Amino acid sequence: MLQREKLLDIMDRRALHPLFQPIMDLHHGNVIGYEGLIRGPVGTDLHMPQALFQAAEHTDLLVRLEMLCVYTVMTQFVQAGLPGRLFVNISPFALLAGALSDPLLNDLVGEHSALKDRVVFEITEGSPQMDSASVVAGLMTLRERGFKIALDDLGEGFSSLRLWSDVRPDFVKLDKHFVTGIDKDPVKLQFVRSIKQIAEKSNAIIIAEGIEHRAELLILKEMGICLGQGYFIGHPVVQPKHVASAAAQACFDSALISANPWSKMVLQRGRQVRLLLTEVPTVTVQTTSEDALKILLANPELNVLPVLDGKLPVGLLNRTMVDKFSHGYIRDLYSRKSCTVFMEKAPLIVDVEMSVVALSQLVLMQGQKRFADGFILVRDGAYAGIGSNFALMQEMTRLQIQEARYANPLTMLPGNVPINEQMELLMGNGQQFCACYVDLDYFKPFNDVFGYRRGDELIKLTAEVLVGHADKDIDFVGHIGGDDFFLLFQSHDWEQRCESVLLAFDTAIKTYLQHEDLGDGCYVAEDRRGNRAEYSFPSLSIGAVPVGRNQFHECHEIAAAATEVKKAAKKISGSCLYVDRRAVLPGQTKVLAAA
Repeated sequence: MLQREKLLDIMDRRALHPLFQPIMDLHHGNVIGYEGLIRGPVGTDLHMPQALFQAAEHTDLLVRLEMLCVYTVMTQFVQAGLPGRLFVNISPFALLAGALSDPLLNDLVGEHSALKDRVVFEITEGSPQMDSASVVAGLMTLRERGFKIALDDLGEGFSSLRLWSDVRPDFVKLDKHFVTGIDKDPVKLQFVRSIKQIAEKSNAIIIAEGIEHRAELLILKEMGICLGQGYFIGHPVVQPKHVASAAAQACFDSALISANPWSKMVLQRGRQVRLLLTEVPTVTVQTTSEDALKILLANPELNVLPVLDGKLPVGLLNRTMVDKFSHGYIRDLYSRKSCTVFMEKAPLIVDVEMSVVALSQLVLMQGQKRFADGFILVRDGAYAGIGSNFALMQEMTRLQIQEARYANPLTMLPGNVPINEQMELLMGNGQQFCACYVDLDYFKPFNDVFGYRRGDELIKLTAEVLVGHADKDIDFVGHIGGDDFFLLFQSHDWEQRCESVLLAFDTAIKTYLQHEDLGDGCYVAEDRRGNRAEYSFPSLSIGAVPVGRNQFHECHEIAAAATEVKKAAKKISGSCLYVDRRAVLPGQTKVLAAA
């Protein structure tokens, strides 16, 4: 009873405190609205919302508490003069129990309210015992009253997807579990990509919750997620600013691009089977076997003939029908009967939006017996065309080759393909960056003297140094092959980072070779002719090309310029940085000839 008395006292005194967290347009970088959150009295065990609402549920005060929360959030939102939309949480239980019909809310949600057409009700997870039809009806009533509907925490509860299908909400809020660490988790990346496809089909706008790091925001932005919220964008506060945090705004003001190559690989794997769609003649369930045979004979390149019932595909005729009709008695028996007698009644039917990777798994599950038949493609359930498994194999082979070219097997850093893709992305976005060609000096004699295993270890050591001094969110580190690397810096302090790389490499190489009986910075060994020769310790040369807007038109032009500058760097003894004097980014204070 004590808990109930506490809660009643809080509600009687209206001792609830609203906070507002900004929701950001990830395409344009502006705040489009705020989610209204609630807190209990500071310093009490009912301050945090989870404890507050659990207490209300256990004491049968949930409906009254939710009504008061809605009132408090709306009132403060209007008084604070906040722009944009207001996102307000409401549970299905409170909605159906009439929480929004309380007289206290009449003026706030009425026809002449300052909040008219600006309120979005976020529907939280309901109880499994609740009647889903009643929930859907309640939400439809809300929509008729002019409110927008958001589905909250998609992926957390049991009924989210079903509710999405039935209600077709205006917004879908992706649970933060799938956002946190999305830059490091290909599975989460694939999940969000799939949810985005569903949202596009149902005309819903995705809001990614829980964005707490720059890398997460950059990945989501690149994926085309429309809206986002989280601590990186703005914390929940009483009086929020009308703009996002300085850190989030900087991502847009500087047009930063994600440096994560694996996101591009995952998105590539999401290519849809509509790319394989082929249009061919069709027949209907009323078509006679004789007429279907004539179509197959008139089109010798046609392997299958789809059979439709209206707009719906119901089967496939393949060329085995020609062989069967070569027997006279078969022709006599079936020529005037429906072609459905000869069709494959359970063909593989897939939506045009399915990914080629998912389709390939379905084809493998079917086995080789029906491989030649291919598959039927539908759009919203209606026939769209057919696809061949041979074309599917070609597409999968292309994907596998491309993925193999994405990563260098020794360092697992992205290779030539993603390096070029990242440069094209940066140039297409009008982003200023610095391209650096990094090459090991005196690597060949080292490899000859100490063996390829030690040579591989040196290459991996170089990769670790480069990755360790790049900003993992925005600086791209690639491995061209052998002892050649390529860096694409979006960091403004790229010169200092390069200098740190050189210092760290020289320190690391001395540590790496300290157990060898070598001289100071050099060693003596036999050359290929058996003569004793002196070799310097491996060093690092960096050729840097600052790239301004519209300075280059093709990525190979940047690569050629970086190669030229790298060659100049290698002419200087020891580890050094050589910067292209012809290409200086605005705001750069100096150009280093060598460092």
